[in-house]
Amino acid sequence: NAGLSRAVYRYSTAAAAANEDPVSPPVKVNYTQLLINGQFVDSISGKTFPTLDPRTGDVIAHVAEGDAEDINHAVSAAREAFDEGPWPRMTAYERSLILLRFADLLEKHNDELAALETWDNGKPYEQAAKIEVPMLIRIMRYYAGWADKIHGLTAQADGAHHFHTLHEPIGVAGQIIPWNFPLLMFAWKIGPALACGNTVVLKTAEQTPLSALYASKLLHEAGLPDGVLNTISGFGSTAGAALASHMDVDKLAFTGSTNTGKVVLQLAARSNLKPVTLELGGKSPFIVCKDADVDKAVELAHFALFFNQGQCCCAGSRTFVHESIYDEFVEKAKALAMKRSVGDPFKVGIEQGPQIDSAQFEKILKYIRSGTEGGATLETGGDRLGTKGYYIKPTVFSNVQDDMLIAKDEIFGPVQSILKFKDIDEVVRRANNTSYGLAAGVFTQDIDTANTLTRALRVGTVWINCYDTFDAAIPFGGYKMSGHGREKGIYSLSNYLQVKAVVTPLKNPAWL
Repeated sequence: NAGLSRAVYRYSTAAAAANEDPVSPPVKVNYTQLLINGQFVDSISGKTFPTLDPRTGDVIAHVAEGDAEDINHAVSAAREAFDEGPWPRMTAYERSLILLRFADLLEKHNDELAALETWDNGKPYEQAAKIEVPMLIRIMRYYAGWADKIHGLTAQADGAHHFHTLHEPIGVAGQIIPWNFPLLMFAWKIGPALACGNTVVLKTAEQTPLSALYASKLLHEAGLPDGVLNTISGFGSTAGAALASHMDVDKLAFTGSTNTGKVVLQLAARSNLKPVTLELGGKSPFIVCKDADVDKAVELAHFALFFNQGQCCCAGSRTFVHESIYDEFVEKAKALAMKRSVGDPFKVGIEQGPQIDSAQFEKILKYIRSGTEGGATLETGGDRLGTKGYYIKPTVFSNVQDDMLIAKDEIFGPVQSILKFKDIDEVVRRANNTSYGLAAGVFTQDIDTANTLTRALRVGTVWINCYDTFDAAIPFGGYKMSGHGREKGIYSLSNYLQVKAVVTPLKNPAWL
């Protein structure tokens, strides 16, 4: 929620070594099967796959590997639960009570959920326990509150007819979530879908299946009827593709990379033309104007990029700084990055854990090499930290040009690229010169400058003198190839509703 950035700033910057023996996580892995029709079951093939600890690369657990057959089984359960089960037929208030009980259980199991998230993902435990799980709880309570406030409208017709609309649940929703914020994306997806009375088949990211399985178990403990939420672990090319192309899925929601989003959209269109909402990649500008308080701007730009190991779709990954304060900004940004504490995310005071896996680790290092080879100035970082796990030193580049890969591509890692600009017209043109349009940050003390940039930037979210300020009511989504549709807030409800017009003749009406 709105306290996200403030809480992260309080973290210690004490030095930490990434190659020390890892802390033993304070949680056990109890749920590794698929959850279909209210029961944990093995995959039909019997296959499993390992989920790995990014601190070491070691196996945490072997998880059931769902594929097309399992998706069919899950969709059948969801279809029966929607067509014949109690969920869309119970009162909206009853649905809200189940979601509220779920939020209470999440609160009770806050620490276990956070530990699973950290173990599977590598994010700092303090971040997961104090920020992300509480945000998950808030999201669920927010949508519990919406459940009994969804209604249609009446309108005046041109003639003797009564006209009203019904807002009906769309049916079986297929949902595919990413690995960078597994629990939050779980909530962003299931919250509005369930509040509207739909049933769900949700596929977790293959890198991070554990926390969603645990949370799904708690939701059934809260009283969710069987078949309403079916949680499948598996790979995108098999389970994900089967879900996107399934003829009996009525709606699809996907969060992930733009390239995968294109595939998902094609599969949906080629099957039953199901509607799709997409929350995709970004290369968000963070614009520091000439009137900025440099110290505060450096701190905020640092957070905008390095939060969650840089693995954030809306990361402020193009830091545009006015030429009059550029040199001062670069020196202070370098100094702050050098103080950033990197290490075992279960240790107190750690700000940055490992990257998610070896593939992402190698991709980030490749981009760093391209930055140095392309002529950018490597101010600090640029290499792995320690000898095991997927830790990368916080990296800062200056003298970055717009045509460099590190300024164009979504790196999804702890690499800050600092670019210089002269005036507002120039920075607007350069900031908008990208296929992405997810978010932007503006740091200025001038309200006119803020208003100009707010309207000129082609993005779904503009943060003024703040960044990554999330709230259950604030919609989130992108322009251009950052996707379409919105998550969170009132706007997300429309993703999971059909609008039906009902028209009835009026005989001898007293009025029209």
